Amino acid sequence: MAVHLRLARAGRHKLPFYRVVAADSRKPRDGRYLEVLGTYDSLKNPPVAKLKEERVLDWLKKGAQPSVTVRTVLRRSGLWKQFEEGKKAAKAS
Repeated sequence: MAVHLRLARAGRHKLPFYRVVAADSRKPRDGRYLEVLGTYDSLKNPPVAKLKEERVLDWLKKGAQPSVTVRTVLRRSGLWKQFEEGKKAAKAS
């Protein structure tokens, strides 16, 4: 089963709000997911992301592939850098 980290849309008409979820890649965007990893509010200026850092890093270590948007959110929050540094440290040892 290929796991992707992606956004699931919530909110009402013209006021989107997103959940960052770990989901099977074969499921639809707002379909079943494995776990909610946080939220992302794109309407705020700047956009606000609240993430469960330990769980996001755990899914990434297990091989979950983030979508382009989720990767951008992770870079802005600094989690992507933590993940990359963890991979380098694991290779060095």
